[in-house]
Amino acid sequence: MHELSIAAEIVDCVTESLAAYPNARVLEVRLKIGALAAIVEESLQFCYSLATEGTPLAGSKLVVLNVPITVDCTTCRREVALDSLQSFRCPGCGQPAGDVRRGRELEVEAIEIEEAEEAPAP
Repeated sequence: MHELSIAAEIVDCVTESLAAYPNARVLEVRLKIGALAAIVEESLQFCYSLATEGTPLAGSKLVVLNVPITVDCTTCRREVALDSLQSFRCPGCGQPAGDVRRGRELEVEAIEIEEAEEAPAP
């Protein structure tokens, strides 16, 4: 289950980004995952909840944005999304298309935080 190590890396990455926002609380982390990344979303969600315990991300929501496989079809001269992981053929013309443009992503797209209220000066 490599999802646990991925969840731990997400926590590390986001925690590093929070250095400029002391005492901020993370509300949501948006993650782009390509269809070829071989990640089981349910497992990642479970591992994320474990990995965030005791961190500034505790209680935050992990939102996964699924990215379909997109290839460049040299016959049609356009980028097309594939219908299936099993067939790397252009859905328009049926020709083999192996130039993958999207679908391998695994990246944090956005972090939504709530900054801590500062105490009023005396």
